[in-house]
Amino acid sequence: MSTEAVTWAMDDAPMLRTAAGKPDATARHVLQALAEHANKEGKNAHPSVTRLQYRTGYDRRTVQRALRRLEDAKLISADGTVQDRTRWRLAMNLVRPASDWDEIERAEEATRAAAAERQRRSRAKRVTAQKDVTVTHSDDVTDGDVTHSDSARHALQQRDVTHFNSARHALSAAVTTNQPSEEPPTTPMAEGGAQGADPGAGTNAPIDDDGFTLTDAMRRWALDTFGAGLNVDYETAQFVDHHRAEGNRRNNWPAEWQKWMRRSAKWASERSHRPPLRAVAGGPWQPYRNPIDPSVYENGF
Repeated sequence: MSTEAVTWAMDDAPMLRTAAGKPDATARHVLQALAEHANKEGKNAHPSVTRLQYRTGYDRRTVQRALRRLEDAKLISADGTVQDRTRWRLAMNLVRPASDWDEIERAEEATRAAAAERQRRSRAKRVTAQKDVTVTHSDDVTDGDVTHSDSARHALQQRDVTHFNSARHALSAAVTTNQPSEEPPTTPMAEGGAQGADPGAGTNAPIDDDGFTLTDAMRRWALDTFGAGLNVDYETAQFVDHHRAEGNRRNNWPAEWQKWMRRSAKWASERSHRPPLRAVAGGPWQPYRNPIDPSVYENGF
């Protein structure tokens, strides 16, 4: 397997489009599987259709149609045969335009803006309308026994109140008797606001809604391709946590998972050939940062 060919197939090769203008994820997946058998110049790739079926999970006709689309787009070309198998050459000189990345960023910004608008509307629905608040007229809550006959002012400002049947001064009398006849209705926002509840809490990420699951076939593929040196469960957990945190949406989650596994195996191979860390005189250790999740340090850090 050539790192150069796999990197080109995953990142740099032009993206084919379907008739509807969507990315051709099927052809992309077959191209990536084909690149795993090529040398660093993109030549001498001759896996059987059966092998491509096994690696991609597609049926024979789907693989053959994807190969034809790749050949029509000049991304691959037939270069002879090896034991009755077609030998392919990858057009590694072709590179996808930078506008592809700009398009993805614009789509991501639009998705975030739409999510923010949905959250704003959800919060607005929780606010109680003003007309729902009970308003009581002051004449309905004034006690005649505590209102001065010589004044139109309400007893709200009067503390010197004398009981009718007692000469004792009511120093302990209530400041006011102007209480509403009924309490204003409570609302979900009023009850939950004190705790700072998030109205969007509990919603699933796209990867959860799409029902991504590590199947036995996917596990066998990883073990057959990379051996026991790759921790499938750990890498899968990292994969799910990453896309769940980012809220990403993918057309083909198994293909995205295989792409993650190839990158993890590539970085593990590179780290195994890297010289051991040395402490620089007067300076700290320089750990290697995981390119997938920059918050995770490798080599024990």
